[in-house]
Amino acid sequence: MAKCEVCDKGIQTGHRISITRSQVSRRANKMWRPNIKKVQIVEKSGEVRKAKVCTRCLRSKKVNRAV
Repeated sequence: MAKCEVCDKGIQTGHRISITRSQVSRRANKMWRPNIKKVQIVEKSGEVRKAKVCTRCLRSKKVNRAV
């Protein structure tokens, strides 16, 4: 299972609901998967390693990406 190594974001589950004439008629199982990328990051010690990180952590600068 893909999981972010920074924030532990993983797969969320729920129901996909079909609505007809303002009533819930059917429920189907659904999974929402996070947008995980395998990137090289720079740790605090200066070491470069590969990690699975979600795009929200990359955008918010929670990890330093190696160039």
